[in-house]
Amino acid sequence: MQEFWNKVVEIGATYGGKIVLALVTLIVGLIVIKAIGRIVRKALEKSAWDKIVKVIILKVVKILLYLILLVGIIEILGVPMTSVAALVASGGLALGLAFQGALSNLAGGFMILIFKPFRIGDYVESTGAEGFVEDISIFYTKILTLDNKLIMVPNGDLMSSNVTNFTAKDKRRIDQDFKITNDIDQELVKKVLLEACAGTAGVLSEPSPFARLTAVDDDTYIFTVRAWCETPQYWDVYFDLIENCSKSLAAHGIDDPEERIAVRLVKEEDGGEKP
Repeated sequence: MQEFWNKVVEIGATYGGKIVLALVTLIVGLIVIKAIGRIVRKALEKSAWDKIVKVIILKVVKILLYLILLVGIIEILGVPMTSVAALVASGGLALGLAFQGALSNLAGGFMILIFKPFRIGDYVESTGAEGFVEDISIFYTKILTLDNKLIMVPNGDLMSSNVTNFTAKDKRRIDQDFKITNDIDQELVKKVLLEACAGTAGVLSEPSPFARLTAVDDDTYIFTVRAWCETPQYWDVYFDLIENCSKSLAAHGIDDPEERIAVRLVKEEDGGEKP
């Protein structure tokens, strides 16, 4: 028994000071971490970042501070740091391999929330998904298609691919091609198309509408119409412009060569005169 107590006294004399210093360091460290956490929280509250980004930053800061405190205590206790570093490195590698996809999505979500390549309500296209952004979380972005299908797109894929944001700007351009027979006066076609643009609700006068001959294919002229509109009105103006241009061309006797061929075929089948 006396030998046991002698051993205890020996261990206490050898490691007692280190243990007491480690405990003091732990207590002081926890107080300091809590104080730093409050300072960081107040600073984040003044920023314009999303709430979820603020939460992540605060948690990351606290984790780093706890790791620093832990390393300091281990150093005080005299544990070889090379062994600790090797253990941490092997554990980190194993976790990284196990959660590779999740970590990629986490990093992607973090980047999306910070840099905001798109926002909730924007109409985007990426990685084969196209629709309105319904929600942005840390791991996935929800995209609602025009036919009411919900697509969950991993944030890692979004950040590693091209993303087209159709609603990022306040104006969009509508491009339409119209096939015209080559026996029609080009200036007349341009005039008719520009008048149709001017008569379409939602078409902006600046930038001014465009109507020009852009290609010639055998007996066909191809005229391109370009008109600008406000982004929220894009689809309404898009379809109205097609309708108005088609009606205006027909009203002036300007037809599509394919329609003319169809009429000829019908006359032949009915036994009428062949051209």
